Amino acid sequence: MSSGIPPWRVTASATATATHYPTHATPAFIPVQARRSFAQNAQVSTPAAPVSNPAPSQPSDSQPRKKVDWPLPVRMYVQRCFASENQISGVSREEMETKLKAVITEAADADRLSEVDWDHLPLPQVMIQNERIKSLTNPAVSAWGGASIMASPSNKRKSIEASLPRETDTSPPWRQTNHRNAFEDRVTYPKADKRQKIDMKNLSKSKTNLEMRKKRFEDPRAGYGSSPASSRGDSPAADAHRGPIVGRCQNLEKNYFRLTSAPNPDTVRPLAVLEKTLDLLKKKWRKDNNYGYICDQFKSLRQDLTVQHIRNEFTVSVYEIHARIALEKGDLGEYNQCQTQLRALYRQQLGGHPTEFKAYRILYFIHTRNWTAMNDALADLTAADKRDPAVKHALDVRSALALGNYHRFFQLYLDTPNMGAYLMDMFVDRERLSALAAICKAYKPDVKIRFITEELGFESDEQAARFILDHTSADLLQEQGGLVKLLTGKAGQLFEVARAEAHRVVDIKGQI
Repeated sequence: MSSGIPPWRVTASATATATHYPTHATPAFIPVQARRSFAQNAQVSTPAAPVSNPAPSQPSDSQPRKKVDWPLPVRMYVQRCFASENQISGVSREEMETKLKAVITEAADADRLSEVDWDHLPLPQVMIQNERIKSLTNPAVSAWGGASIMASPSNKRKSIEASLPRETDTSPPWRQTNHRNAFEDRVTYPKADKRQKIDMKNLSKSKTNLEMRKKRFEDPRAGYGSSPASSRGDSPAADAHRGPIVGRCQNLEKNYFRLTSAPNPDTVRPLAVLEKTLDLLKKKWRKDNNYGYICDQFKSLRQDLTVQHIRNEFTVSVYEIHARIALEKGDLGEYNQCQTQLRALYRQQLGGHPTEFKAYRILYFIHTRNWTAMNDALADLTAADKRDPAVKHALDVRSALALGNYHRFFQLYLDTPNMGAYLMDMFVDRERLSALAAICKAYKPDVKIRFITEELGFESDEQAARFILDHTSADLLQEQGGLVKLLTGKAGQLFEVARAEAHRVVDIKGQI
């Protein structure tokens, strides 16, 4: 079998392979030049020899990219962007870089790199943060809603919103106000629970009623003016100069009623009549000593002073007298109201007896054991106040109780200035129980009743024995040799229980 070259390869082998492959067998392919064009009519030439892999040549139109000379302010701006002290939590580095690239590219495309004030331009992270805040605080610019219709007129806005279906609401969940997402509609209660769901209609009604109640006191002389024009408020000049009312009532006595509307000048007494009323009340108090009537009249007098905005030395005198009468009768509620007003009046230096009532205030806080308020009262004292006998006595009472010096305490109790004894009467029994508990620990097995009378400030041995029997049993008092003695060894536990019961928290209506 002949191994010669087939007839159809004779030409190719003679021209292409004989020179380059002298020692190898004839290749089974025809080398062709690679196609370098996408033209439809490109001609493909067959080279005489295989082409080795040539190095790719640069296109003739390819030029090296021109280097941009960034201005110094731009470079400093970029450095500030990446400084650690300028980073903002919540803004990622990728977001910041994207924003920075957009800002610089926009300036470069507009050829404004040298015109922008880069030293005062906000950093990209600040821009991102401001955009987020704006989108959250402005419903019209929200990442949830996209373009908003709030730019349209209000009447068109309502019609557009009414025509939109609920499914197209693209606002964030916390801004959706449709009925389906209302919080009150999602609240459920057990059947046994009597609580009701929040009724927004009733809530709006209650707010309307509250506004109406406020308006009743906005015009104190509405409906009681001297002319129809002034009562309707048609005169702007009169409204501009309108002040507190001036009473026209001439009655010296008037019952107290809580105001539910603007005060009527025809039922309010002027200052001259109120001064006569105070003289009458002082005489009636000394004569009849009827506290119910006097308290009602004083409250009515104070109300007339308040609605007329009268704040002078006479006002201080009214509150001081009422406070002393309330102390005498043990009415701490009315005393507290007077004391509170007196503090404000004393700050205006309108006269009166401020040091006397500062001493009462300290004794009152000892009674209620309100040590926080006590510290405030002590801080308000001046050096001159501490030299006043009444204030000095109150401070000594506080010090004696703090040290457990009951001997000193009861000496002060028997020598109390002004009306402080009425306040001390309110807590002296409590301290007597504490003193008896201490005596039972120190004196055993018994102690004379006369010693207790002298140490605890009783007026007589009978009063001391009656106090002991009110808190212990009768067999703890024994008579020996004509002397009555308390069996302290057996009575100690009983007095400890009574002391703990007496030292419970004091809750007083109208507490200062």
